[in-house]
Amino acid sequence: MNPIFANLPTTVFEVMSSLARETGAINLGQGFPDDPGPEDVRRKAADEALNGYNQYPSMMGIPDLRNAIATHYKHWQGLDLDATTEVMVTSGATEALAGAILGIVEPGDEVVLFEPMYDAYLPLVRLAGGIPRFVTLQPPHFRLTEEALAKAFSPKTKAVLFNNPLNPTATIFSAEDLALLAEYCRRHDAIVISDEVWEHVVFDGRRHQPILGLDGMRERAVKIGSAGKIFSLTGWKVGFVCAAPHILKVLAKSHQFLTFTTPPNLQAAVAYGLGKDDSYFEGMRQNFARSRDRFVAGLTTLGFDVIPSQGTYFVNIDIAALGETDDVAFCRRLVMEHGVAAIPVSAFYAEGAVKNVVRFCFAKKDSTLDAGLERLAGAMRKAA
Repeated sequence: MNPIFANLPTTVFEVMSSLARETGAINLGQGFPDDPGPEDVRRKAADEALNGYNQYPSMMGIPDLRNAIATHYKHWQGLDLDATTEVMVTSGATEALAGAILGIVEPGDEVVLFEPMYDAYLPLVRLAGGIPRFVTLQPPHFRLTEEALAKAFSPKTKAVLFNNPLNPTATIFSAEDLALLAEYCRRHDAIVISDEVWEHVVFDGRRHQPILGLDGMRERAVKIGSAGKIFSLTGWKVGFVCAAPHILKVLAKSHQFLTFTTPPNLQAAVAYGLGKDDSYFEGMRQNFARSRDRFVAGLTTLGFDVIPSQGTYFVNIDIAALGETDDVAFCRRLVMEHGVAAIPVSAFYAEGAVKNVVRFCFAKKDSTLDAGLERLAGAMRKAA
């Protein structure tokens, strides 16, 4: 068997979700909402499945969706994209990431990775023959520094894998951070593969800034988005890839031999959804922010040290103040003894792991969050 995959442990999300199922615990670990997603978008997908076209669509995505993606990003992020040559549809953002990495990275190329990071990044880089160079981000701010970038970049740097907003930390990189990263990419002639799936799930009046839109980055950036995150339909697996024509042409060939295409009814529904009024997107953010605030208030009242959440479905706590030094052991006790599943953030590090941060998902109904807080109160009483 290929050791890149054969030697991987079972993903921490599956481990914690399995323990939650076995013990009847409240699952605040894996990142999916309780809500079924917008009904009109789901009905559009159902109608298209019954009455629309169900044979192979274009490998690049149906024209309606590619046009909708370009229009949507023009409206929300000021990007001027050619839907025909700079936009592609994939079967989810993870497929988009795989296609981008396999299309860009050659054996021996160095790839800069920022940890904590989505767990698919490192195996895919290694599958492509890339050599990972890690930048370890530290809580509570998880900021980029010139010193760290200087150590990670080299003449062999081919690509950078970047996630903004950042899962699992729930932080958004500042304009200064983005400018610093762009400077290093230009200086080293590196392509940044920018995982921006949480671009619409941002709070407190923030607006997402795509790195593709920065000076000098249009020719060296790949922007990846996710309909699943935008519409809280995580099982749909419809991804977006935006890049300059000379890059997208290669990524399309990689995509051709991964999934080739994506269900046309889902594409039609997503095209419809992207054209929804601004009030939908603003309302979605407000609803998630309200859930965040409810859960954070409960955690704070219980005495947890909460790290601010600027976006995504997640909020983190620092367990060092509780005298805890092992987030994996803490999460295992939490699910086995107190009936709440969470995620140890050390699972998102490849080296230099931070072991005092634990992630919760707040994209749940009030009743689920309140029940989780009630059980966490028991954990705090025992710790005291």
